Amino acid sequence: MNPLIEKFKNYQIILASNSPRRQELLKGLDLDFTIETKDVNEDYNSDLKGKEITEYLAYKKAQAFGELTTNEVVITADTIVWFKNKALEKPKNTIEAIKMLQELSGNIHKVITSVSIKTSLKSKIFTTTTKVHFKKLSTQEIAYYVNNYKPFDKAGSYGIQEWFGYVAVEKIEGSYFNVMGLPVHKLYEELLKI
Repeated sequence: MNPLIEKFKNYQIILASNSPRRQELLKGLDLDFTIETKDVNEDYNSDLKGKEITEYLAYKKAQAFGELTTNEVVITADTIVWFKNKALEKPKNTIEAIKMLQELSGNIHKVITSVSIKTSLKSKIFTTTTKVHFKKLSTQEIAYYVNNYKPFDKAGSYGIQEWFGYVAVEKIEGSYFNVMGLPVHKLYEELLKI
C-alpha cells in the first residue's frame, strides 16, 4: 500500500497551481487531488533574494486560502531561476525570452522551488535548489526553441522536459523534478511527516 494514500484517504488535497507540470508531477505520487487557485498578487520586495522570494510567494499563495477545514490540505509552490544575483521569472514576450536564454547560455544557474503545505493545524514551507549547467547555445537554437515552444509560462524561459532541455542541459546537480517546478521526492517525505 502506498503510505501517502493510506495517510490521506480521508483528506481533500488541493493543489493551488495552474501549472500543467506541477499537476502532472503530483499525479505521479498516485494521490487524488483537486486544483483550486486564488488570485494572488505575486509582487515582492526587491530586497528579497533567492529562496526568500520563493518562500514568500509560496506562503502568500497558501495564505490566500484563509482558514481550512480539518480534512483539507493545500499545496502551493513558487519557482524562480536565480542567476547573477537576480530572479529570472516568466518572460513577457519573445524578445525577453530570447534575452534570458542568451544570458543563461554557457553558464550555470540555480532553479529554486519553495513548496508550502498548509492544513487547519499547521503550515510548513520547504525549499529545494538545483544547479543547471547549460552548454553555449547558438542564436539559431535559442530562436528555434522560443518560436516553436513559446516558453512564456516558464521561469527562466525554458522547460527542461522539452526540446531545449534535451539539447541545452549538460548537467544538473540536484532534483530534475525541481527544475520542472515541483520537487516531488521532498514533497512525498514532507507529506508523510504531517
